[in-house]
Amino acid sequence: MEMKQTLWGKALCASSALLLSSNVFALTGAQLKEVEKSVQQAMKSFAIPGMAVGIVNNGEVVMAKGFGVKTHGNDTPVDAHTLFGIASNSKAFTAAALAILVEKGKVNWDDQVIKHIPEFELHTKTLTEQMTIRDLLSHRSGLALGAGDLMIWPDTDKSMQDILAGLKYLKPVSPFRSGYNYNNLMFVVAGEVVSRASGMSWHEFIEQHIFSEVGMTGSYAAFSRIPHTHSNFATGTIEYQGELEEFIGDYLEDFRGAGSIASNAVDMTKWMQTQMSAGKTPSGKQLFDASSQDMMWLPHIMRQPSPRALKKFRQHFKGYGLGWSVESYFGYKKVGHMGGILGMGSQVAMIPEKGVAVVLLSNQQAYPALRAITNEVFELALGLEPQQWVTDSAQMYKSSRIEKYGALGPSTPKQKEMGLSSDHYTGTLRSPWYGDVIVEQIAGEMRIDFTHTGLLKGALHHHDGHSFVVKWDEKLLEADAYIHFKLNDKNHVESATMEWVNPQITDFSFDFHNLNLKAFPAPKN
Repeated sequence: MEMKQTLWGKALCASSALLLSSNVFALTGAQLKEVEKSVQQAMKSFAIPGMAVGIVNNGEVVMAKGFGVKTHGNDTPVDAHTLFGIASNSKAFTAAALAILVEKGKVNWDDQVIKHIPEFELHTKTLTEQMTIRDLLSHRSGLALGAGDLMIWPDTDKSMQDILAGLKYLKPVSPFRSGYNYNNLMFVVAGEVVSRASGMSWHEFIEQHIFSEVGMTGSYAAFSRIPHTHSNFATGTIEYQGELEEFIGDYLEDFRGAGSIASNAVDMTKWMQTQMSAGKTPSGKQLFDASSQDMMWLPHIMRQPSPRALKKFRQHFKGYGLGWSVESYFGYKKVGHMGGILGMGSQVAMIPEKGVAVVLLSNQQAYPALRAITNEVFELALGLEPQQWVTDSAQMYKSSRIEKYGALGPSTPKQKEMGLSSDHYTGTLRSPWYGDVIVEQIAGEMRIDFTHTGLLKGALHHHDGHSFVVKWDEKLLEADAYIHFKLNDKNHVESATMEWVNPQITDFSFDFHNLNLKAFPAPKN
């Protein structure tokens, strides 16, 4: 069996090489100049201070270049080696790490997670026992979009054991393997499987067994692993009330296998070369077999393409593999991923059949700009009918922002009810998976403190009855929330629920609605 699998993998590698050599054409110097113009246009139209761009064509790196500045308000330029947080583009590295371990016989795609992490526990015994490594990597757990992300976002003090202990309190919102629900925590768990199976941390495995082998010498598995002497890294930027403001973060350090990698344009082109060569690195090493590549690029759960995508890109199918999004694009198979951090955005996109791949790293979270530039590259590489991707996208983006930001703020109660005095609401609320949230009176102001999260401290402003609006001290989070207190007949708080004030702009990882807060200790009746 092992011999057959090896021969099959070699045959796939050979066929992939033949495909790349016979079915693609090279982007010309003039076309690459057009790409650069599109990048510069997008940066201006979307107010992006800096970007790094990498393009692979027919197995060769044809562009690895920086544009603009690393930090808003500073003139230090981005270059091809400037580090950015690649966020969820880290997920493909976690999948590749597990593919390597599968080939070494350390794990199997269909191993139960509890085989490698005995303390792993989900909401039901059945779900716990059925969850496999393959399920962790394909967003088909049944858990809600972003459920539990407040254990890792933004910048918490939660350990891996804390995260594992909290999972059992997250209730599924759909049947297991029945649909696609993007969930970061399952990739955090997948990273822990890498650690348990390899005997080293996820960070060490990624750096030693992937970065080192691929030649990604300037990349790091977490922000804290960047040497203190290294100054060539970008900082985030957020457009707030029409002005750009710097946002300094740690590149999603707590996301681990779900999103903590820092990389640059040069290294990411090497990663794409490896992907486009069925696991063979630029130096000729076989990082993983072609059969593993096929497994990672095979849709394991399907999604419904939008009518707009069908019309705009002839997108007839859309799915998710293992760490990769997979969809049709003008009749070709497109593989890629987006990544988002507060103040940063990244995208990797590949058309394997045509031997073209692009990576975009930016220090502003204007994701439509990344998609527009990618479409410009693919238009040139595939010989598609010319469109004004950047211009049209910028117009839609600006109109969308006007609509979204024009409707900000809490709703106006039909008949506003008075609340009680502040002391009725103060005390400790406990979420079974997050921990303690403290409401207290400080210097005449009602305050809220998410005790595990340094950035989640803010003021409570009365809204209606027993409901308040939370305004976070860090305005750039753009995550104002309602908190609704439930009181007993003695006017003691029993529980509280939270929800977004502005769901159209708040990041889904602020999953306040999943907290299930109860008064601690419980009030006496």
